[in-house]
Amino acid sequence: MRMWSLENLPFTLYIALICVRSAAALIHVFGYEGRQAVVYCPHIQGYEDYEKYLCKNECGNDDDVLIKTTETNKHKYSTKDDGKGLFTATISDLSLTDAGKYWCGVTRTGKDIYSEVQLDVVEDRCCDTTSTVQGNEESSASFSCTYEPENKDSEKYFCRGNQPSRCLQNALITSPNQQNGRFSLTDDKASRRFTLTITSLTKQDAGSYVCGVHRNTGLDLFEAFELAVQGWCCVKTNKLKGIVGHPVTMHCPYPPQHRDNRKFLCKGYNRKNCTDMVKTQSRFTLQDDVSSSSFSVMITELKAEDSGTYWCGSDSQWNVGNHVKIQLSAVFEHQTTSTVVSTSTVGSQLTNTTGKPINRMSVLFHPVVYIIPALLLTLTFALVIVCKCRMDKRRGTRANVNRDKTNEAAIEEVLGEADIYANQELVLSEKLPTKQRRACQRNEYAGEEQQDSVYRNISASEDIYVNDIYINS
Repeated sequence: MRMWSLENLPFTLYIALICVRSAAALIHVFGYEGRQAVVYCPHIQGYEDYEKYLCKNECGNDDDVLIKTTETNKHKYSTKDDGKGLFTATISDLSLTDAGKYWCGVTRTGKDIYSEVQLDVVEDRCCDTTSTVQGNEESSASFSCTYEPENKDSEKYFCRGNQPSRCLQNALITSPNQQNGRFSLTDDKASRRFTLTITSLTKQDAGSYVCGVHRNTGLDLFEAFELAVQGWCCVKTNKLKGIVGHPVTMHCPYPPQHRDNRKFLCKGYNRKNCTDMVKTQSRFTLQDDVSSSSFSVMITELKAEDSGTYWCGSDSQWNVGNHVKIQLSAVFEHQTTSTVVSTSTVGSQLTNTTGKPINRMSVLFHPVVYIIPALLLTLTFALVIVCKCRMDKRRGTRANVNRDKTNEAAIEEVLGEADIYANQELVLSEKLPTKQRRACQRNEYAGEEQQDSVYRNISASEDIYVNDIYINS
């Protein structure tokens, strides 16, 4: 490496320019941010034992030298010489600032031999645009990618996620191996399109996918997809009720493109293990109406055991949008028809609203016959108790008021606080003849009854109690 030992700066620049002009073809290297880039530097035979190196920029001083073959590892750089004319330098943990011009050099007497390298670093993500694919649980989904004519014989692959740097390493499937469990890959070279198909979809299959075309030079070509998986929870469910012994019809729509598909109706809680009722039961008749893109299944005579879950559809793949879930309930006629009973004539035949005879014992022991009278009797008894309590309360209040007033007047008369004029009238009245005294007493009592409004509402027993107190006083 004599070019760095010269002290004459102009001469050093002159030597560097000569080296540049004598450089080999440009080596273009690509790498993803956070990953690594490998620089392959070929050299002519005869220099297998010479020192090789990797430097950056113009390699004008020792600081530009990143690593030599005498240093197997240095920082994030490593070298390897196969001894057969190929020197390899690896740059790990790439960043966007690592992009730029590099040199692969071979140290010798005179001027060194080197090759110019251009390193491009891009973000490890894909892509600028993403296509959305809709799939249904337990069905299949497909997405396709295109490629250029020069890549018709290149390796093609699919992977999960959106990191191109690891896609080929973690590929779900590649074109050399076109079948891998639920994943299959087909390549249509005429249209330059290859397709990935995933069968028996689950909700765990939802997410990001990347398809890639491997190239020997430069970065691989990629397209990005986002797969959404719709679950069976979203299947439309219809509820239907029928009367035992009567016909009932179930209606099932289907996509117009399924007009020529086989239509079916099966029974069972698990759609994967249900019984085709049209094939196994003669009471079930299927009628297809192409004009309305729907078909109907009629049960000519409904039975109690016909209750349950039904699935009708037109797609054997069980796609969600192509099936309808029906919950059928079979009920007896007396559960849906109100009963009217006539008792105007003893011994007459009981009939319901449809005119059919009714069993007298079933009507007699019907729960409604006992429930309604019991409720009415309970309400009547409660009202009687409430009214009686209120009347007793009012009577007790009035009696207490009258008794208090009477006792107060009696006490006042006993203590001598009565009006002296009243006593005089009493004495005078005792001197009168018996007949005249009785008349005066009647007039006196009559006047008191007219003046005192309190005694108007006193009962007979209460009046007697007041008179006894007055005579004693």
